[in-house]
Amino acid sequence: MYPRIRNISFDCHDTYALAGFWEAVLGYAPHGENASGEPEAALLPPDAATPNLFFQEVPEDKVTKNRLHICLEPVDRTRDEEVQRVLGLGATLVTDCRNADGTGWAVLADPEGNEFCVLRSAGERVATTTVEEQL
Repeated sequence: MYPRIRNISFDCHDTYALAGFWEAVLGYAPHGENASGEPEAALLPPDAATPNLFFQEVPEDKVTKNRLHICLEPVDRTRDEEVQRVLGLGATLVTDCRNADGTGWAVLADPEGNEFCVLRSAGERVATTTVEEQL
């Protein structure tokens, strides 16, 4: 049997601010043992099939592009609607890879600079699909 991903960890300066951002983006719930001012916080997914998110305070700044990032697929809205919603929560647009034909994705960064992508929804991929967006 293969292992499962238990959690995805984020190094950050402001543990609770960053956890709050991702809580709003993904609809995760704060772990019951989270305590304000602590150097760690965890968020629990709405279902058991998704990994937890773990936030840990570190002293150093992020200085380069992430080597691993999260790709989000909207469920009940379009890619562009999701990009606008997440920008409104405090994300910034890093690279806009959206195309006029509706394909592509947007690369955003959370408030501490961690990159993530917003892909097309499953419904938007029906007409055209690229290999990158199937993954």
